[in-house]
Order: sequence, then C-alpha cells, then structure tokens
Amino acid sequence: MMANTIRESRVVVITKACLAISVACMLMINDSVECSSPVLSRRSLAGEVETVFNVMDYGAKADDDTTDNAPAFIKAWRAACDSNGAGKVLIPAGNNFFSGEIVFAGPCAGQQAITIEIQGNMSALPDPSVYSGGAWIMVERAENIEVTGSGTINAHGEAAWQYADDNNHLAVSLVFQGVGNCKLNNLNFVNSMGFHTKVTDSHDVTVTNLTITAPGKSPNTDGIHLSNATNVNITDSVIGTGDDCISIGPGSKNVVVSRITCGPGHGISIGSLGKRVDETDVQGITVSNCTLIGTTNGARIKTYHDSPELTASKITFVDLVMDQVKNPIIIDQHYDSKKKPKQSSVKISDTHFINIKGSTVSEIPIVLNCSSLVPCEGIELSDIDLVPFGTLRNLTSACSNAQTTLKGTLNPAGPTQCI
Repeated sequence: MMANTIRESRVVVITKACLAISVACMLMINDSVECSSPVLSRRSLAGEVETVFNVMDYGAKADDDTTDNAPAFIKAWRAACDSNGAGKVLIPAGNNFFSGEIVFAGPCAGQQAITIEIQGNMSALPDPSVYSGGAWIMVERAENIEVTGSGTINAHGEAAWQYADDNNHLAVSLVFQGVGNCKLNNLNFVNSMGFHTKVTDSHDVTVTNLTITAPGKSPNTDGIHLSNATNVNITDSVIGTGDDCISIGPGSKNVVVSRITCGPGHGISIGSLGKRVDETDVQGITVSNCTLIGTTNGARIKTYHDSPELTASKITFVDLVMDQVKNPIIIDQHYDSKKKPKQSSVKISDTHFINIKGSTVSEIPIVLNCSSLVPCEGIELSDIDLVPFGTLRNLTSACSNAQTTLKGTLNPAGPTQCI
C-alpha cells in the first residue's frame, strides 16, 4: 500500500513538472522569446559528456535544393564552439543538405574536442561565384576538431569544370586552415569543383579512410593537397581523380603517406614547388605501401623554372606497386619552361626510391630531369623492378643533372652519374 502511494506521488510530481515546463515554454513563445529544442547529450569514446547539436534544430532543411543550409550549419557550429564542453555538430543520416559556403571558425571557448559528424549527404549549390573564400566547407583557427561520419560530400563540380584554369581556382570541397590536432576520416568525397581536400598552415593532422572520386579528365581535382603543413599522416584511403591523388606542396614537413590506392590521376606528387616567391622548404616526406593504377605518374617530384631558392630533402618513396603507370619514377624540374627559360632554383637532395615494382606503359619509366642551376644530389634508386605492359619491349632510364646512387636489382638499369 505504501509503495503504491509513493509511486503515485512520483507520477504526480513528474506530471506537474512536465506541465510547468510546457506552460513556461508557452509563455516564452507568447512573449516572442524562442524556446529552443532540447539538446541531446551522450558520452564520447574518450569518456567525456558530449552535447549533440543537430543542424535540423537550427533550421536546416533536407532534400530542398532551393535552400542554402549554410546559416543553419554555422549556427549549430557556433553553439558547439561557444560551449565549454565536448560537442558534436550532427548532420543526420537519411538526408541530403544543399548549401553554399560554410565556415566553421574558431577559436572555440573550451579545449575539449568538437566533432562534426556528417552522417547524411551534403550537396554544393552549383554557382561557383558563391564560394568567395575559395572553399565550400572550411574549418579554420580551431584545435581538436574531428570531421567524420559515413556521409558523402558531393560538390557536383561537373557543372563548374568548364570555368577551371590556372587563373581561376575553383572552390575546394573541404579545407583545414590554421588548425592543430585535427582529424578527417571515414567520409566520401565526390566531384569537387577544385581540390577535394586541402590542409594548409596547420599542424598535427590525421587523414584516414577517405574515398575520393572524380573522372580522370576532371581538371585540378587533386584528392588531398598540403601546403605549410607539419606532422601530417595520410593513410588507408582510395583516391581517383583528374589530377594528383595527393600533392604535397611547399612548406610541408614531417608527412607520412601510407596504404593509399591511387588511380585514375596524376600520381602522388611532391610539388609543384617554386611557383610563388614566398614558398618555404619541404622536408621529411615518406610515401610507403601504396598502389597506383593507370596513373600518368607514380612517385613524382615537380618544380617550376625561375623559382625562388628552396630545398626539398629527406624524401622517401618505398614499397610501391605500379600497375600500368606511365611515369613510375619521375623528377621533373622544368615546369613552365616555355615561358620562363631560367632553370629551377629548387634544390632536391637526400631522396630515395626503394622497392618499387610493377608494370609501365612507357619505354622510359625512370626519369630524373633535374635543374642545371642546382643539380639533384643524393638520389638513390634501390631494388626497382618495372616490366613493360602490352606491346612494349625494352625499357630504359633517363637522367640529367643528378648525382645518383644505385643499389640492389634495377630493372630497367638505372642511370649512371649524369651531371
């Protein structure tokens, strides 16, 4: 009897509490004050209590190609960023959200991690002029951010590629700008306008488990581009585009690229280097355990003529598989040579091509075409085994202005000293 009375009392108390909350919300609405939707909380994998900020609670509308959801996304981010605890900006599954330019700007109030979880799909609005900042989605000036999920980021770049040229760089799908200790993983990128992803002026970034897809003839659609980025790991991803699968630009240091499947595309490249006067050195790059399929290049270093004085050093390409690749191993220091006759001033040294095997569609699969102004030094070729594909028969190598060291089995035979 007493137990029943206690239960009945609890029901009455809970009912009164719910009624009081409802009345309060009605009064607030009548007074034109917003009564916000409840925000869910959950415990993150790190054990922190994580508040969820669902973009639909901030006005996002799914499956409506006339709605720019950027303001709703930014509002959800702002709420998460201004909170003092761990937070998650949720883009829910089962929906497709159209948007223009989105900037997730920091710094944020607390030091706790913030996750941007893209479970649904995102589609870019088609007008390239909407993206005045050079990016569709940008995370900038923030620490401890993870962009993840199982969704697809589709820029529908096929409508904009006709406008792409050297003087008109189209929007990058996702940019990390000025960030630290950030992660990008478990997402699908499709048909970017410009590059698919870019990490610039940032440190300690991990990129993993991405699938990046664009047609082989799509212009300037690099999969992942780095510039002025330090301590970056890029692993376990499948990339096929119309340009470099991964391009490691000026100012990149301590970069590891591993277990990448690349193709179609232009290969995995260091560069281009030396195009702009304010560029800085590249150092400590390791590319390992990657497979390149049907690409125009494999392991490549490329620099411009008439460049500022730079160095590119401590570079290793190791344990790579080439499948019908045109230029499996190439150093090309003669970009833009028709317009600028002066040789490149980018000094390439301490560079190693080790255990690279597979098939090629070129009669000259090893090309070391260095600068006569600052010849390459310390170029190692070790255990190279490349065989001709199709009707090709005899393979050879070519070299100019490079000091080389040859080790192990070399097929084709490596070039001797060619300075």
